[in-house]
Amino acid sequence: MPDFLRRFGRSADVFAEAPGRVNLIGEHTDYNGGDVLPMALPLLTRVQLARRQDRTVQGVTTTPPYEDQPATYELGLEARRGGWIDYVQAVTQVLAKDGHRLPGFDLLIDSEVPAGSGLSSSAALMIAVLRALRAADGLALDDLELARIAHRGETGLVGSPVGVMDPVACSVGEVGSALHLNTRTLQYSRVPLPAGLELALINSGISHHHASGGYRVRRTECDDAARRLGVSLLCDLTEADLPRADQLPAPLDRRVRHVLTEHARVGRAVAAMRAGDLVALGALIAASHASLRDDFEVSLPDIDMLVALAQAEPDVYGARLTGGGFGGVVLLLCRAGSAGGVASRVSAAYHGRSRRKSRVLLPLEAPAARHTN
Repeated sequence: MPDFLRRFGRSADVFAEAPGRVNLIGEHTDYNGGDVLPMALPLLTRVQLARRQDRTVQGVTTTPPYEDQPATYELGLEARRGGWIDYVQAVTQVLAKDGHRLPGFDLLIDSEVPAGSGLSSSAALMIAVLRALRAADGLALDDLELARIAHRGETGLVGSPVGVMDPVACSVGEVGSALHLNTRTLQYSRVPLPAGLELALINSGISHHHASGGYRVRRTECDDAARRLGVSLLCDLTEADLPRADQLPAPLDRRVRHVLTEHARVGRAVAAMRAGDLVALGALIAASHASLRDDFEVSLPDIDMLVALAQAEPDVYGARLTGGGFGGVVLLLCRAGSAGGVASRVSAAYHGRSRRKSRVLLPLEAPAARHTN
């Protein structure tokens, strides 16, 4: 990131980075107190930071949307603006509330994690900034505490009603090994990807936003359903409680059905991964998409088309929408060695039918297949 010297007239004090993440299974269970199974990606957000002598923060991003002038604010005067700088403001605001007195700083951001894709671009940014501030200012914060701070910032100043999965995955996740995470206790175990499995990710070309719209409505519906069922969080219940959920008015009955069956699928997916049963794992991934489409209603016709094209491939064990929904990325579980070719064919077929510009994000070793025009 050589732009720092040109942008700010001096060298950076610290460098830090954090990965995006893909959620293998466990969608919309995190804010309902359930289990999830995310994995860090080899797509990184990198930051450079230099301390200042005043209370001003200046931030520049080298990724879209490009801006000629730095975004600036004063520490202690953080206020939502509706842009990427809000995620930086959220971090410094929470740190101040926790008693950490920071100096101002200059910040340069470069990210490979596409925004609005369902791969946690916001959490990757916040964790990268927190890691840089931890190094620059000697903050005694472990990786899980960084995740908690990022979550508080995104649900606070940014105003996105997200769960804690994303910052935890971006902070403690590893490439090639999923986190079986309990979002209530933040206890986790690592689950290596089975031999013979390769992941592909295709960005549908449809962006989504968590701070407003359908995601917020689903969160409200889950909270309403939990109150009606007499529990604090829906994952206090199990699949045995589905007959009770079926008595709720529509669409709350369907929302609960998705959450409870998806929570159960996480545990079954972990067992299938540990046993190396890729057929069973693929079936669970396909069932997850059907539930997101029919019960939680967060998919879209073009997303369903992309999933169907993927599932028609003989080397694909299963495919589904991943992330919060209403756009974003489709995950493909592929036979090892086939993901590059599969993703290229599926992306091309999707573009031919939808006319949308898709992008192959994984596997990285297939650069010729990364774009479909």
